[in-house]
Amino acid sequence: MPVFDFHRADLTRLGARERLRGLSPRAGADFSSNDYLGLAGSQRLRDAVAAALEAGAAIGSGGSRLLRGNDRAHEALEAEAAAFFGSESALFFANGYMANVALFSALPQPGDLIVHDEWIHASAHDGMRLSRAPALAAAHNDAGAFDRAIREWRGRGGAGTPWIAVESLYSMDGDRAPIDALAEVARRHDGVLLVDEAHATGVFGPRGQGLAGHLDGREEVIALHTCGKALGCEGALVTGSRAVRDFLINRARSFIFTTAPSPLMAEAVRESLRILADEPWRREALAALVRRAEAALAPLGVAPTGSQILPLVLGEDARTMAAAAALQARGFDVRGIRPPTVPPGTSRLRISLTLNVTADDVDALAAAMARELACPA
Repeated sequence: MPVFDFHRADLTRLGARERLRGLSPRAGADFSSNDYLGLAGSQRLRDAVAAALEAGAAIGSGGSRLLRGNDRAHEALEAEAAAFFGSESALFFANGYMANVALFSALPQPGDLIVHDEWIHASAHDGMRLSRAPALAAAHNDAGAFDRAIREWRGRGGAGTPWIAVESLYSMDGDRAPIDALAEVARRHDGVLLVDEAHATGVFGPRGQGLAGHLDGREEVIALHTCGKALGCEGALVTGSRAVRDFLINRARSFIFTTAPSPLMAEAVRESLRILADEPWRREALAALVRRAEAALAPLGVAPTGSQILPLVLGEDARTMAAAAALQARGFDVRGIRPPTVPPGTSRLRISLTLNVTADDVDALAAAMARELACPA
């Protein structure tokens, strides 16, 4: 049997179910990226990287952080990030995926329990697969479900630390976690609240500190701030206590055994944090664009989320992908999202709002969607 027959057959099955993925170049008005504040191509980031190069910054780090790869740019970023987010410390990772793998595989210990939102990121699930603590799902955005799960575990003799894991803003529905209620559950049970701020960092909270920014500095709260979305760069920052940082440096395999991020990227992220502080107009402009889009898309069945992520659930995979292709042909980069990324029967158009488009672009997208979906304009 040829070695890749299984793989070819699996790809054929995916294609028959309208679930075969492929890569395509970016084209059209940006309604799909996570570059929410339009920073990825900003002149300030270009200038910061150019200045770092001129000053002699290395392009590559040359090794892991524990060997020769630790650069002054990494440490400067971590110090500035801790101050920006109001935490005791910060640790820079190459990307959010590896940061989540580190958090879940290293921090919870045997005898602990991880209770996670049923819709949490795939990277968190992969980290939990490597964890020494059991994990169970709680109903989406239901603080009471988290509380009951922990109480039942305690009733069965669970004596360790409960870890409550959520996203602050969910990437496929654009809805927010009940952060304060979850923080109270963690406090009540002597637990830890681990908040993935991937889609909230830069967009929400004072200066863009995220939806859980008011909790930063509490020892029982750990936050993950990705740098590849609203910050327009790459990487991820884990903020929390000094003990968390030091433990990850010593025990997190996805930190220890990987090449350190480029010092140039650390310099770029430093500049992004400064932009967040210096240019609040970006968040204000994005909020105005969200309001415009919610009004324009409401007649098409797009429910308001109060965030930059607006899904239109169409249900069927084939219909969703056909609609996405039609919009792309009209010059709008809207992507269709299918299972397993979202639950079966909830395939959707994910409309992502960024400062790379204008209010006129939003209105034009609404008109195109009305025509393609045979809805009244």
